[in-house]
Amino acid sequence: MKKNILTLAVIVAALIFALPSQAQVKFGIKGGLNVDNVSIKNMSSNFDGKNRTGFFAGVTADVTIPLAGLGADIALLYDNKVIGVVEDGNEANKTLHYVSLPINAKYTIGLSSIASVYFATGPQFSWNVGDRNWRLSNYKGFDDDWELKKSEFSWNVGCGVTALSHVRVGYNYNIGIGKTAETTFLNTAGQAVKGKLRNNTHQISLTYLF
Repeated sequence: MKKNILTLAVIVAALIFALPSQAQVKFGIKGGLNVDNVSIKNMSSNFDGKNRTGFFAGVTADVTIPLAGLGADIALLYDNKVIGVVEDGNEANKTLHYVSLPINAKYTIGLSSIASVYFATGPQFSWNVGDRNWRLSNYKGFDDDWELKKSEFSWNVGCGVTALSHVRVGYNYNIGIGKTAETTFLNTAGQAVKGKLRNNTHQISLTYLF
């Protein structure tokens, strides 16, 4: 845990020093809804993911380079994600607890003095601060257990509207690139096979910039 916090501090410090001197920075609070869906690899065809909802909340720094329309959105979030799977009609859910650091490049188009539209994309680094075992064998109809990864890498693609320079409503699709969890089982030939689970998340956010 100490190593993860140190890594996070180094990343944030590097970003701050890299900002152009003419950049304008606003700080704010951000929260919203997660809709999580997992994709599954190497499992049987009757093992599938289900949509589940969670939430996120934290602080954000909004960076704008005057005249260019370019900028960045850097946030530090508590990320509550809920993943669900179903097999032969049996369902199981798991709540995941992350500290997430999305770093999005942003392009803004001003519609008027009242509102503007933005488009954003960039990487996200997440650290699992909850437990790392999902004992599916405790659920009726399941016979496999999953190991949750201690960190994840994903990519964001989003857009939204900013009103009165302070209130922002946005949509973001967080695409899992690394594994969220994996399990090992024996196939019908007696060979050890790794099942892999990867989480993708639709997000609706509300931000207030001071």
